[in-house]
Amino acid sequence: MAQLLSSSYSLTICSRNKPYLKPFKQCSTPFSMTVSCNNPKPSSRGFFLQEQKLRKHSLVVHAAAVSTNQETPVQTSSGNPFKPQRVMVIGGDGYCGWATALHLSNKGYEVSIVDNLVRRLFDHQLGLESLTPISSIQNRLHCWKSLTGKNIELYIGDICDFEFLSETFKTFEPDAVVHFGEQRSAPYSMIDRSRAVYTQQNNVVGTLNVLFAIKEFREQCHLVKLGTMGEYGTPNIDIEEGYITITHNGRTDTLPYPKQASSFYHLSKVHDSHNIAFTCKAWGIRATDLNQGVVYGVRTDETALHEELYNRFDYDGIFGTALNRFCVQAAVGHPLTVYGKGGQTRGFLDIRDTVQCVELAIANPAKPGEFRVFNQFTEQFSVNQLANLVTKAGEKLGLDVKTIHVPNPRVEAEEHYYNCKNTKLVDLGLKPHFLSDSLLDSLLNFAVQYKDRVDTKQIMPSVSWKKIGVKTKTVTT
Repeated sequence: MAQLLSSSYSLTICSRNKPYLKPFKQCSTPFSMTVSCNNPKPSSRGFFLQEQKLRKHSLVVHAAAVSTNQETPVQTSSGNPFKPQRVMVIGGDGYCGWATALHLSNKGYEVSIVDNLVRRLFDHQLGLESLTPISSIQNRLHCWKSLTGKNIELYIGDICDFEFLSETFKTFEPDAVVHFGEQRSAPYSMIDRSRAVYTQQNNVVGTLNVLFAIKEFREQCHLVKLGTMGEYGTPNIDIEEGYITITHNGRTDTLPYPKQASSFYHLSKVHDSHNIAFTCKAWGIRATDLNQGVVYGVRTDETALHEELYNRFDYDGIFGTALNRFCVQAAVGHPLTVYGKGGQTRGFLDIRDTVQCVELAIANPAKPGEFRVFNQFTEQFSVNQLANLVTKAGEKLGLDVKTIHVPNPRVEAEEHYYNCKNTKLVDLGLKPHFLSDSLLDSLLNFAVQYKDRVDTKQIMPSVSWKKIGVKTKTVTT
């Protein structure tokens, strides 16, 4: 059982006899787990879970909830104005989750992180590494506590293990759950059968477990779920926020917006949305689905405080997003790799806006039984537009930036209509950080600072939607 200690981390390992997934066949090397709370120098790899035991063991890490926050307490769902709202961030060791957990902690919420640390294992399996050195989760939280006096509780385990999740819910008693705890890469889900199956099972089963945990243990808890704009696809009509009113054969109804997912990852998000909508209707759960666009950037006010708080900066062809990839490519003198014609248009937002949107959703919760959908992005760009912006910004820094077109490894329309609505979060008070010259300059300088850590072999796309295992060839234009 979990224990709460006042001055040190405690580890409780709970054996599980029924793993949900079999280990990947791709990895044959066992990993050892090392945990350090006092080492001042972060390891770039952090620590790794032993893959054979990833689903069989859950690790619960607790620290005392000592609050030194001087800000005005946040209103809780129970109506108690004297107690900061308790927010559980599932996937809090990841790119969006880490920035969000620190932001909410800084705003006066009582925060816990729930994570199985599998994202670090993916890097090890695939031979990848963040551009930025990433400290272990224990060192991250120790540093945060040292700098701010604010405590973030840590629960290490798999939400697909309902026994672990149940214990975590009963121990922490969240007023809101922010759910980032999913395999989030479309290319990763298209590598092979095992990773496609893993993505579907991990994402769909994990979300179902969260829904059941809310129903059984915290009925008033507000679920804030990270969805994706990729659920919509690229229809030849405007994309509304979750719902569309249609008239057919003289009758009118408001229905969920049609879904046209383009990968096994995006399909898992569609299944999540359907399951959440159903449980809101059947059980009265309150939920907000944040259909997020492509996120760029690495710094928030909190992660910039110390190098041990640095966030991930993925630039590879599997987890790296377009703008981050282009900035790294420009920094090391590699041509920007535009997939296909480059007319693919998507919604984008700064990581600082991601944390702001989550905070707004928590502070303005859905009603019991309500399933809200917010389109979470601030601007729309085509891939060609992003490449042009990075080229111009790079030239100002004296970088010789070239662009090449590579065969598109994905199955997607490369020239299409794209016009999405995104007014609901703005109405709640979102103040966007637009993609400015100064931000591009900052991203490029950040990439230049760490360019010695770049593995150029990871820059080109290696996952094909149509033919697994065949690397795409570079063609110049």
